[in-house]
Amino acid sequence: MNKIILGLISLTVLSCGSTPEVRQVDAAAAANASKGYVVSNEPAESITTSAAPNPNAVTFKKNVSASAIKKHIEFLASDALAGRKTGAEGIDEAANYIIKEFQQAGVKPYFTSYRDKFDAKGLDGYNVVGMLEGTDAELKNEFIVIGAHYDHIGTADAVGADTIANGANDNASGTSAVIELAKYFAHSKTNKRSIIFALFSAEEMGLLGSAHLAERLKTTNINPYVMFNIEMIGVPMTDKDYSLYLTGYEQSNMAQKFNAYAGAKVMGFLPQAKQYNLFKRSDNYAFYEQFKIPAQTVSTFDFTNFDHYHKVGDEAAAMNFEHVANIVNQLIPGVEGMANSASQEIIWYE
Repeated sequence: MNKIILGLISLTVLSCGSTPEVRQVDAAAAANASKGYVVSNEPAESITTSAAPNPNAVTFKKNVSASAIKKHIEFLASDALAGRKTGAEGIDEAANYIIKEFQQAGVKPYFTSYRDKFDAKGLDGYNVVGMLEGTDAELKNEFIVIGAHYDHIGTADAVGADTIANGANDNASGTSAVIELAKYFAHSKTNKRSIIFALFSAEEMGLLGSAHLAERLKTTNINPYVMFNIEMIGVPMTDKDYSLYLTGYEQSNMAQKFNAYAGAKVMGFLPQAKQYNLFKRSDNYAFYEQFKIPAQTVSTFDFTNFDHYHKVGDEAAAMNFEHVANIVNQLIPGVEGMANSASQEIIWYE
């Protein structure tokens, strides 16, 4: 998350504020009552997902393996890629890697090329943008956008002789998740809506890649339904009854609907995400700005569980590959729910 104030990262414990007050909601809004949820079109302070089972108590199908995640992260966060700084040779190699994964899976480029070129303050920036067309004749004209940034900062303060900021958690982990989601849906073909898989560059320079892509897509008259962005999922949170927090949690019913689709409390509310307004500080925000759709970020970086943000210690060896694979496996049924619902059930509260 490029826009997080760096001074916050050094804190061991942050003031969490209070958990949103919960009150009973209109039973008519319970769209997924069969799974034990209460889902409301009211703001998030007024809904409860207490009936949602802890994801650790639910068995998810292992569609994605830890070894696959390990392969991606170890390559993307290797010293050979020199920290994947926008405009440098290393990020070009990262783009080639992602494109090869898309090609082998049968994920097509959204534009004429996978590479979406833009100016990044005088440097050549490239998003990598793939697409899977939906299987329904009508719903395929609606799009889900799944994104993550694949760039990093290149170098950081030296520790011994090491100056390479490898960016394993930030954000080879999220990039790996997008790759594996693309591969899963290319194989399963369980998406009635079309899905765009976007890997953004120049996030670390001020969210430039996502801003460019959202603006470019706007000119194509695309009909996006929802966007969610995956950021820093390399290590788990502790003492939470959910797996990922969702930025802008109170602004939509995405978490509640997603959890109902997944059959577990995959997404939850992190007070710090609201406190530091993380909704506006990652690559989701440009899509909200352009399209005014539910566009939010999921993460497991909670300011207490990772000490190597923008440091040389953000190495592949510090990642929990099994955890990342579990996250992707928990995301799959939620994405399938979004991709296949008869109507656009996820809404933004104005």
